[in-house]
Amino acid sequence: MLQEARLIIGGVIVDFEKLATDLHNVVSVRVDRTAALQEVAELLRRTCSYRWVGLYDVDPAAGIAKNVVWTGPGAPKYSTFPLAKGLTGAAVSTRKTVNVGDVGADPRYLPALGTTRSEIIVPVFDRTGENVLGTIDVESEKPNAFTSEDEFLLEACAVVIRPLWLG
Repeated sequence: MLQEARLIIGGVIVDFEKLATDLHNVVSVRVDRTAALQEVAELLRRTCSYRWVGLYDVDPAAGIAKNVVWTGPGAPKYSTFPLAKGLTGAAVSTRKTVNVGDVGADPRYLPALGTTRSEIIVPVFDRTGENVLGTIDVESEKPNAFTSEDEFLLEACAVVIRPLWLG
């Protein structure tokens, strides 16, 4: 895990150690999973100055992804969708972060908000690192908004918040 790391995310200096501690505290004291996930989404959005953050459950048996919570200017257009579609489906099938700088040029993109120009989807894995249980979805109205620092930060956050998918 990162220690005393500061990253520049969208022009904002983010203290990862503090963010990881805050996320861990949410995960550790949760009473209600949905409320904890909402708090996580809002913490990521506020700390990193992201426009929109959504957290999704992945159900491979049913072949769907389902939005559990979101924070930002509006609800996602598709709250549930097949894993065979969208950038989330790509992240689940490849088991890798998908970072798209121009969603309008990517045929996999399922429009969520009319003003989204770039999107990053980060898988949340089980303890083995083999199965995707959920995703972190962050969207921006700016093209090429997400850097390798965003990927690094969100992938590390996915590990911290993983217990919210493990039950």
